[in-house]
Amino acid sequence: MNIDDGEMAAGVTLRPLGAGDAEASAQAYAVNREHLAPWEPVRPDSFFTPEGQRERIEGLLRQRDEGAVVPWVFEEKGGRIVGAITLTGITRGPFCSAYLGYWVAADRQGRGLASAAVSRVCGLARDAVGLHRIEASTLVENTGSQRVLEKCGFGLIGTAPQYLHINGRWRDSRLFQRILHDEDPALRNAR
Repeated sequence: MNIDDGEMAAGVTLRPLGAGDAEASAQAYAVNREHLAPWEPVRPDSFFTPEGQRERIEGLLRQRDEGAVVPWVFEEKGGRIVGAITLTGITRGPFCSAYLGYWVAADRQGRGLASAAVSRVCGLARDAVGLHRIEASTLVENTGSQRVLEKCGFGLIGTAPQYLHINGRWRDSRLFQRILHDEDPALRNAR
């Protein structure tokens, strides 16, 4: 699977998450802890440490090797991580689908990073991963993320009550999808 690096916006590169990213990831999550808290599950303090990130990254890389996940980070020149985007729950066969999740650092909001990353990952999901469809969800009140998804060709498919346990309680989410191609998966994967 070719998931090449590439510059998304001025000085920010999308690249695959690597085993050596624990320190930079811990720092990124620690700096953005309050910014991300309304949109994520409650995290233990260990999540924000290099060791906690090392464990998380090792798990993601194992899942990547099994074909279930593809994780990337947004990296500024100098090595600072300013966001991440991940395809999870990759399913083959007649479904050929995955879930998309992403975040952008508080001080990099409003600069088009999320839109650039979502657009790039949709192309990689179609061309390198071979997916037909990507699903993403946002909390009902997360209108910024909804705008990103709509700008990148995702359509609203519905609202799911009490869909995710976020910031300490079950929350309603809006579900979006983007169809990447309409080819027969057996023929597409035979190439």
